Amino acid sequence: MNYSLQKKEQYAYIDLEEAAFSNDVPASFEETSRELFREGFNNLIVNMQVTKDIDANGTSILKKINRLCINDLGMLVIVTKDDDFIDLLESLKIPDLNILPTQEEAIDAIFMNNLENEFGAGDDDYDADDYDNVSESKEP
Repeated sequence: MNYSLQKKEQYAYIDLEEAAFSNDVPASFEETSRELFREGFNNLIVNMQVTKDIDANGTSILKKINRLCINDLGMLVIVTKDDDFIDLLESLKIPDLNILPTQEEAIDAIFMNNLENEFGAGDDDYDADDYDNVSESKEP
């Protein structure tokens, strides 16, 4: 697989330089992704601007890596502006797969997801019992 990799604090960025996500590419992508998971990266941004096609094995690997990211409260974001490739990816019906046109939007999506996880992860320390004997104010 021909690619470059950048590791940031919140995510790993894979710049995939392959015309097709097929043959040996999906297996190599899975191996790279699993290595990133072991290093603690649960957010992956994959630049597929030059990628135009995906085979059944590639579809299976994308589904698997997407599920692994989600299970670890992260996300997989595919970056592409190619409308035909976007249509192809959407036709694969991969649940919760994020497809965005730019790296900047992908980074923003990662940060928003992390914030949502931070705020949604904690218990608000209030129970229904805390609201007993509390009435709503009639004043504005």
